[in-house]
Amino acid sequence: MLLQIENLRIDGTDVDGNSVEIVKNVSLEVDRGQVLGLIGESGAGKSTIGLAALGYVRPGCHFAGGSVRLDGQELVGAPVGQLLDIRGRRVAYVAQSAAAAFNPAHRLLDQICEVHRRHGLGPRAAAERFAVELFGKLGLPDPERFGQRYPHQVSGGQLQRAMTVMALITKPDLVVFDEPTTALDVTTQIEVLAAMRRAIREQGAAALYVTHDLAVVAQMADRILVLRHGAAVELGETRQILEQPREDYTKALVSVRRGEHERHGGHERSVVLAVDRVDAAYGAQQVLFDVSLRVERAATVAVVGESGSGKSTLARVITGLLPPRSGQVRFGGEVLSNDLAGRSKEQRRRLQLIYQMPDVAVNPRQTVQEIIGRPLTFYLGMRGDALRRRVKDLLARIELPAHFADRFPGELSGGQKQRISIARALAAEPELIICDEVTSALDPLVADEILNLLLRLQEESGLSYLFITHDLATVRAIAHEVVVMQRGRVVDSGAKDEVMAPPFHDYTGKLIRSVPEMRTDWLDEVLAGRA
Repeated sequence: MLLQIENLRIDGTDVDGNSVEIVKNVSLEVDRGQVLGLIGESGAGKSTIGLAALGYVRPGCHFAGGSVRLDGQELVGAPVGQLLDIRGRRVAYVAQSAAAAFNPAHRLLDQICEVHRRHGLGPRAAAERFAVELFGKLGLPDPERFGQRYPHQVSGGQLQRAMTVMALITKPDLVVFDEPTTALDVTTQIEVLAAMRRAIREQGAAALYVTHDLAVVAQMADRILVLRHGAAVELGETRQILEQPREDYTKALVSVRRGEHERHGGHERSVVLAVDRVDAAYGAQQVLFDVSLRVERAATVAVVGESGSGKSTLARVITGLLPPRSGQVRFGGEVLSNDLAGRSKEQRRRLQLIYQMPDVAVNPRQTVQEIIGRPLTFYLGMRGDALRRRVKDLLARIELPAHFADRFPGELSGGQKQRISIARALAAEPELIICDEVTSALDPLVADEILNLLLRLQEESGLSYLFITHDLATVRAIAHEVVVMQRGRVVDSGAKDEVMAPPFHDYTGKLIRSVPEMRTDWLDEVLAGRA
């Protein structure tokens, strides 16, 4: 058996210094060529167990008991030198947020090959050739030159795939995938899942696959371990977990569906945001071409498309972070300055952005109280007890306890950090929120709660949303209008019921057919259909 974890216990401390059980007597086994999926809600301990497979615990945590053995070698309590030799070479880790894992000052290929060099695995030229090969297998553009780019010059989905290349470059025995397809659109996800599965099989490696998406893990895992509150709920073969779950919590995960939400009218449908014929570029490379859209008051417009299609770039233009080459953005009937610095404080308050990657969107040195409290003070002048009460209220609205106000981002899970980002945007009391993949880091049950929260706020106060997403289930649940983008252009748009129903535009149909289904043979069928 390659990986054996027995009765693993990991403890941490809360804000009052009290000991807290994070992982509670969890046991699992993974052999070469096998993939074990770890499923559960945000904060269930999935990533903590994945990191334990590297003999690692986050700062503030410690191994409280149990064993982690790799090929018979005990990792709990092993010497640091021994662990450093194993990490990256025999056990590799693909993090949830690639943007936080890459150094922005160095080219991608240099960082990828550095792992190979540090472990003395051969000449640089051989590592570069293998990296280019992996770039191609993972569907990255222009594999020969892709590695010469810096992290900020590629999309979030492309950066996540580059991190997968970094993990595979040493041909490890075990790969820990921590939400590796969270940032990917549905069409790219198919290719990446197939490539990762093929790489694991070809290299005879094993994998732990941490995710909240049962449809995705169904394509990768031989078995699934369901976790909740740090404890194992159910372990079984993938087909059994999907088709005949035994425990109530597992049944809830399997059965959750994002259906249509009842909507109540009553708000005037005036245009809040108008983007008119916008072109935009990064340097000499044009990335948006003649893009136009409208968002009405109390309405949700979903922007969908593949990774690199220009969705997030459009958000940067609207928020003034990237001046357009041509065209204009009007908000509430006013033409906005192309540059954020030229916009008034009130204009900035009324238009807020929730970022795709919470790891790089919050200050790691600030507490949750400071993060949420800053817009309350800056825009609304709140201080003292009124400020603390409002932060507590916002935490309650995103389903987090009041004592989280004293925590730092490093003490939160990825999903919890994203909810803090949502609360920070809500604190400004905006009229329009641009949501850039805001539920991609959340498990299905929590994501459903967040969507219900956003819809309730919309109904109560007439909020408008521009919802950037690759999750078509989310589109069906929340959108009034849909804008489909491909290679920087709008190729399809209109009312949701028209865009998401046949006859489809060719590209829209491709996106819809690429949504993973919760059955184990779905990916094989899709790949066979493309052959």
